[in-house]
Amino acid sequence: MLDLRAIREDPEPVRSAMGKRSAAAVQELDRALRLDGERLALLRRVEELRADKNVHSKAVGRAKDDDERRVHLENVRAVSAELEKLEAELVRVQDELRAVAVLLPNPPHESVPKGASDEDNEELKRWGPAPEFGYPPRDHVELGELLGMIDIDRGVRTSGSRFSFLTGRAVWLQFAIVRYALDFSRDDGFTPVIPPVLVREEAMFGTGFLPTDESNLYVVPDEDSPLYLVGTSEVSLASFHAHEVLDAAELPKRYLGYSTCFRREARTYGKDTRGIFRVHQFDKLEMFAFITPEDSYAEHDRFLAREERWVQSLGLPYRVVNVCTGELGGAASKKYDIEAWLPGQQQYREITSTSNTTDFQSRRLDIRMPTEGGNRILHTLNGTLCAMGRTLIALLENHQREDGSVELPEVLHPYLPEQDWVLQP
Repeated sequence: MLDLRAIREDPEPVRSAMGKRSAAAVQELDRALRLDGERLALLRRVEELRADKNVHSKAVGRAKDDDERRVHLENVRAVSAELEKLEAELVRVQDELRAVAVLLPNPPHESVPKGASDEDNEELKRWGPAPEFGYPPRDHVELGELLGMIDIDRGVRTSGSRFSFLTGRAVWLQFAIVRYALDFSRDDGFTPVIPPVLVREEAMFGTGFLPTDESNLYVVPDEDSPLYLVGTSEVSLASFHAHEVLDAAELPKRYLGYSTCFRREARTYGKDTRGIFRVHQFDKLEMFAFITPEDSYAEHDRFLAREERWVQSLGLPYRVVNVCTGELGGAASKKYDIEAWLPGQQQYREITSTSNTTDFQSRRLDIRMPTEGGNRILHTLNGTLCAMGRTLIALLENHQREDGSVELPEVLHPYLPEQDWVLQP
């Protein structure tokens, strides 16, 4: 949730930022501030009445005669009646305020472009020419079937739409990518983590996926409370230090999580139905950092630079976009996407992204650092180093040959059997 106390002191910058998201976001912010004002006024009056009640209650025992005792008892009853009414009103206002506050998104950074869809994203740069083929390039479905690496029909038969099997050399390739990524990230101070993929409601709420993104989550019933399958290891990694006070000397703390991820892909009916670009189950390497507020935007740029070096090392042409407000998740203040060129689609498509969530997640999860003035909320950042399926698509399509073979980049060779440096049909 947002820091409403800080917003009360200077609401206009936040109101202006929310306006870039939508008029509705501004209305909800104003509603939250109004309710917060009501809450404070009620709280002050309740505290006054409690003090009055305490004074009169003590006076009853010190009364000199029945008349004086009766006066104080009447005052106690009158104050108690008003107090009961206002306490109930306070609970109602607090509940309504929380219901509104939990839905408020993070105010976008001033550099985020205003827009409604990915067509409004701001292109920042391009790297590498799109490959030119003297023949119609195959897409990853044709290549995957030709090379015996992707079996969509059996995936659908086994689990339904948007599922597939990766087989044989695809598995070798995926774990070659994982091993290369571990070496690639070692010098940047990332601690590798294999996190839980089932998390409690607090973890989903803390990262902002609840309540707004519930339709995209898989839920597993449990005796005490439901468990949620993560759509990104960001959820587990953010919760790693929940309710902790981190020593400033240890910051930044950087983690690289490898996990299977699950998304229902609600509201995407009919979109990206061919192949494995948009699926319900996928594996991902996710970067995550806990950092001081002063350094979070510089760290965001470092995350982007690291992702660019990664994609460049795989020989994939790409562009970087500054994601517009309409495509910005509720937790993010700013987000960059890296979109690789996919010859099979003849367009750039997102394969990695990185977001600065400022104090949005750490405030919900109570992650702080000590300062002279008291504990201070930290900032968190996340970034996908590699989404396995989409990286596989980009590798196959960009490095294909006319006969259907695929020459894999040299950086992966040390992690692959020599006969798989060039994948032959």
